[in-house]
Amino acid sequence: MDGLSQRVERFLEQRNLVTDVLGALEAKTGLEKRYLAAGAITLLSLYLLFGYGASLLCNLIGFVYPAYASIKAIESPSKDDDTVWLTYWVVYALFGLAEFFSDLLLSWFPFYYVGKCAFLLFCMAPRPWNGALMLYQRVVRPLFLRHHGAVDRIMNNLSGRALDAAAGITRNVKPSQTLQPKDK
Repeated sequence: MDGLSQRVERFLEQRNLVTDVLGALEAKTGLEKRYLAAGAITLLSLYLLFGYGASLLCNLIGFVYPAYASIKAIESPSKDDDTVWLTYWVVYALFGLAEFFSDLLLSWFPFYYVGKCAFLLFCMAPRPWNGALMLYQRVVRPLFLRHHGAVDRIMNNLSGRALDAAAGITRNVKPSQTLQPKDK
C-alpha cells in the first residue's frame, strides 16, 4: 500500500488539469489536495454504485480525458504518446464491441459500472501499469498477427462489393431521377 500512496503523492505533485483543479480547491477551502482527491474518488465511487446515470458518467470518464490526452499527443512532437493513446482507443473499441453484446446481462450486476470504470482507468493508467498496452501486447496483437491476412481479404472483398454496388446504383440513375430544385 505504501507504493500506491507514494504514486498518488507523486501524481498530486505533478502539474496537470486534475492537480490544477485540486490546487484551486485547496486554496479556497484550506483542505489538502490528497483529502480532496480522496473525497472526490469516494463520491465518484458511491455515485457509480447508487447514482442514476452511472452509465453516462462511466462513459464520460472513459472518453473525455483520453480524448483530451489524445489531442495533446497529436500536437506533441513525440510519437510515443501517440502510440499509447492509439493503443487505448483500440482496446476501448474492442471493449465497447464486447460490451454491446453483453451489456444487457452485465448491467444487472450491482458493481458493473464501478468495475467498468476501474477497467477504463486501468487502461489509461500511466506506464508501466497501462492496462491498454498490456491487453494489446498479450491479447490483441497476437490475435491480429494470427488473423490479419484473413481479415484483410474479407475487408478487400467487402470494399470491392461496396464500390461495385455504388457504381451500379449511380449507373442506373436516370437524369430525370436526380434531385432537381423545385420551381417557385
